[in-house]
Amino acid sequence: MLSQFAPILSTLKRHKIAAGLIVLEVALSFALISNALHVVQQRVSALNSPTGLPESELLAIEVRATRRLSNPDQLSAEDLRRLRALPGVQAVSIANQVLYGDNSNNSGAYTEPEQKGLRLFLSTYEGDEHMLKAHGMKLLAGRAFLPDEVQLSSTLRSQAEPRVPVIIVNRAVAEALAPGRPLETVLGRALHIYGEPGARIVGVVDGLQPPYPREARDGRYASLVPVAHSYRSGSYILRVAPADQARVLAAARQIFKEVEPSRLVLRTQTLLQMRQRYWAPDRALVWTLVGVCSALLVITALGIVGLASFWVEQRGRMIGIRRALGATRSDILRYFQLENALLCGLGVLLGTGAALGINQWLVASQGLPVRPLMHLLPAAVTLLLLGQLAVWAPARRASGLAPALAMRAG
Repeated sequence: MLSQFAPILSTLKRHKIAAGLIVLEVALSFALISNALHVVQQRVSALNSPTGLPESELLAIEVRATRRLSNPDQLSAEDLRRLRALPGVQAVSIANQVLYGDNSNNSGAYTEPEQKGLRLFLSTYEGDEHMLKAHGMKLLAGRAFLPDEVQLSSTLRSQAEPRVPVIIVNRAVAEALAPGRPLETVLGRALHIYGEPGARIVGVVDGLQPPYPREARDGRYASLVPVAHSYRSGSYILRVAPADQARVLAAARQIFKEVEPSRLVLRTQTLLQMRQRYWAPDRALVWTLVGVCSALLVITALGIVGLASFWVEQRGRMIGIRRALGATRSDILRYFQLENALLCGLGVLLGTGAALGINQWLVASQGLPVRPLMHLLPAAVTLLLLGQLAVWAPARRASGLAPALAMRAG
């Protein structure tokens, strides 16, 4: 095989334009496909990332009144009492925001007073002592809120200096506050988010994350604050087994109507439905990129087939002479395959530089992680194999030419 390198290189020097076109085509395809696959990999990973919540059991219900009511807290308390009494309802709470919902409440928190120390940008959930159970969150350390720690949102917002004495954080916050140490280490520490002397951490939970995971700043920091909302400023979160959801929803609509007829149920969604809606643009992007990559591979293959066929016709005399000198069909076939491997390999090498440049642009503009060189290997192998498949038919046709016919054709 090594003996064929010299004639191949000699031939390529005489067909620089054709050889250069194949190399450029492979390099461009490799640069675009490798980065597109990187984006697809990141998006698919996000799409399949678990929340840690029983998504199929969670219902979010939005209720609004058609006229202004003066007692939203009392109405909401009656709603919750009656909803909790429904058969099949495991827990109910009202949250100011919902994972994959339409709004996001965020606050800056410091580990030291007067905005000093480590600063964390927290997504802040507010709810009563039933919040953890309603969401199915797993308590990793510490405890849940006690009933006497919960304040009404309307009361808290009316204070000149609102204060929240306790707070629950997610695993990401605990690991940021005490890197490499047990989660229990952060219990009792203060986060200065609502006035002084700060909110004391009483628990660490799993399954608590920002409502918009894709756009979350500073990682995945989230917290839970003991503030009870009314139907005006929050969504009802019901934890119900899937088999009971239709019956519970019908009963819940009746309860809202009986407690205050002027109210309407605006929307009911399961967390699974909200998740599907939230990630819909990313799924569309994944399929679009897969389509673009497939089209590029087809175009590259057709380009190689076209140029290889043209080359075979141009080098009929060379093939005839080699066959007359004793070259077998396998030798001719191997010659063209080795030649294609050299061209595609050079294209991949040039494309690697372009791929890394595009990746740096994606890192700066889209926040994607830097792609390790080893992650380029699948795209490189794919293009090399595609080149071999594309050149196989023209090379096989060339190897089947009789010496006299080949020389006459050339």
